[in-house]
Amino acid sequence: MKKNIDLKLNTAEKAILKSQKIKINTLAGYAPDEIAAILKASPQRTIEIAALMEFQSIPSLGINFATELIEQGYYSLKQLESKDPVELYNAFERHCGAWADPCVEDSYRLLTHYIVHRDNSKRWWHFTAERKAYRAQHGFPADRPKRPWYDSEQYPKMKQYADGLDKDTATV
Repeated sequence: MKKNIDLKLNTAEKAILKSQKIKINTLAGYAPDEIAAILKASPQRTIEIAALMEFQSIPSLGINFATELIEQGYYSLKQLESKDPVELYNAFERHCGAWADPCVEDSYRLLTHYIVHRDNSKRWWHFTAERKAYRAQHGFPADRPKRPWYDSEQYPKMKQYADGLDKDTATV
C-alpha cells in the first residue's frame, strides 16, 4: 500500500485522530468498523473512506481518480470487476460532460488490469501505447462530449492559461 493516501478528512476528523494519537497513515491498518468508531463517522462516510483507501492502494492512482470513481457510484474494486476500461472511460466523460485528458483513460486501463492481476509493478503510463493503438483503430464514440476538460469550471487555472495562449496567438 502507498505511504501517503489522502482520505479527505475534515478538520473535526483530523482533531479526533490527533486527540487519540492516531496518525492518518495508520488508518489503512484498521477495519472499516474500527474507523467508523474512531472517527464517529456515518455509515456513508465510512464507506467513502474505505473506498478512498482501496482505490489509492493501486500504484499511481491518486485522490482525484479515487474521488471520480466515488462520484460515479463506485465504492470498491469488487464493483469494478469485469468492467471494460474503455466503457468506464467513456462513461466518465459523459458523467463530466467533457472529454478528459488521455492519461485518465490510461488510468482506467491500469485500474482494470490491477483488478484482474493485482500487479503492483504497472503504472498508468504503461498503458499509453495500448490506448493509442485502440483509439487509432476504434476512435471515440459519436456522443463524446465536445468540450475539453480544461474548459470546465473545475480547472479555472487551466482555463486562464488556455485563454492566455489564445491571446498570444491571436493576430492583430
